[in-house]
Amino acid sequence: MSFEGFGAGAVGWFEGLERDNSKRYVDATRATLEDEVRGPFEDMLAELSGEFGGDVHVFRQHRDVRFSPDKSPYKTRTYGLLHSLADSAAALFAQISAQGLYAGSGYWRMANDQLERYRSAVLDDTAGAALAGALKAVNAEGLEVGPPELKTAPRGLPRDHPRVELLRYKQLIAGRTLAPGPALLTHAALEHVGGSWRLARPLTAWLDEHVGASAMPRTR
Repeated sequence: MSFEGFGAGAVGWFEGLERDNSKRYVDATRATLEDEVRGPFEDMLAELSGEFGGDVHVFRQHRDVRFSPDKSPYKTRTYGLLHSLADSAAALFAQISAQGLYAGSGYWRMANDQLERYRSAVLDDTAGAALAGALKAVNAEGLEVGPPELKTAPRGLPRDHPRVELLRYKQLIAGRTLAPGPALLTHAALEHVGGSWRLARPLTAWLDEHVGASAMPRTR
């Protein structure tokens, strides 16, 4: 089905889940979850796949609590992505929560072979400068990139390198959030997600050119 917006109770459902993260709450509000949150979310990604390609995957609402000290049973966000794109190794990600609708694109948790290629490109004066330019371009469009994962340069690399901050990244995702409000109830929510992915293309194009997909076996 085509996406026409999230339900009026979508944000309120997440607010309620944050107050009462229990099976009792989810069972009592399951119609809201399915009709106003997950159903529209799946429709949105399916419609966007017509433009961007890729396969739709929406993650389950249950949390895996087996190895976590936090035993709350449900995720307080609904999220998914378009993956296996024909012309890019990037993932196109979206999530809705009490904080609104977030959309981002890039390379998440780069594998060791990807990190090796990424760091070599950052050290290269031409490729490294191009990445700095790509990040400046997406920031100018209102997208944000999270802070780097490492506190200093990786072992064996110069800590005084002029692009040391870029060397500290292990993943690069550029995105933005649409705050809760009337726009979430309309087709503007889909435009926010698709528009965010388009604006991230300077970054994803650089990553595809200089890093690419991992050749390592996937691990859980």
